[in-house]
Amino acid sequence: MTDNAFDILLVEDDLRLASLTAEYFEQNGLSVATESRGDRAIARFRETQPRVVLLDLMLPGMDGLDICRELRQSFDGPILIFTARDSDIDQVIGLEAGADDYVAKPVDPMVLLARTRALLRRVDKQHAGNESHSDIALGRLRISSAAQQVWLDGEPIELTTHEFELLSLLAGHAGQVLSRKEIFRTMRGIEYDGMDRSIDGRISKLRRKLGDSATHPTRIKTVWGKGYLLVPDAWGDTE
Repeated sequence: MTDNAFDILLVEDDLRLASLTAEYFEQNGLSVATESRGDRAIARFRETQPRVVLLDLMLPGMDGLDICRELRQSFDGPILIFTARDSDIDQVIGLEAGADDYVAKPVDPMVLLARTRALLRRVDKQHAGNESHSDIALGRLRISSAAQQVWLDGEPIELTTHEFELLSLLAGHAGQVLSRKEIFRTMRGIEYDGMDRSIDGRISKLRRKLGDSATHPTRIKTVWGKGYLLVPDAWGDTE
């Protein structure tokens, strides 16, 4: 993290709300940078290098969903969307655009602070995990947390940040069934609501990229009613 990095970038066009939120967060020990226009959010992000982005959807100049999608091209940290639009479809669209959490306005500042701290704990946990578990080797599968890279049979496998996190989590618990709830809590820093199916989609994409069968997987198995299992001896022998 650079010297001028902030804990949070708050992108909100309601100046009074942004000011009150930033003041409350700062009173609780978090550094906050703010931006009121969507079309300046990316530049402000690059300037402040935040650990977490809190992003309103309805912004002047550029929509929050478009900002979220653009940030996801290079930013692997948490993005929390909050908006007055509280329909289920808006929540689904926000999560599919790359957001990690979604809060409907009006929101109690204590609740927003708690959700943000949960996301910050996730960042800290990932950094600690990367430092203590830099490499995983299972047969011909190699995972480097430091390099954020995966190789299978010596060939690099291109994964998104979330796919990499999921594979690293499964591989770090190879031979152990992880429930959707456990995976969701570890990756998102919040409790599973029983509805989100983003983990299932990423499992399917991982299987495809890692040469596993979609209908009869042998490398990343579905244990019905329990969760997912990465099979440790299904990756071939090292030469």
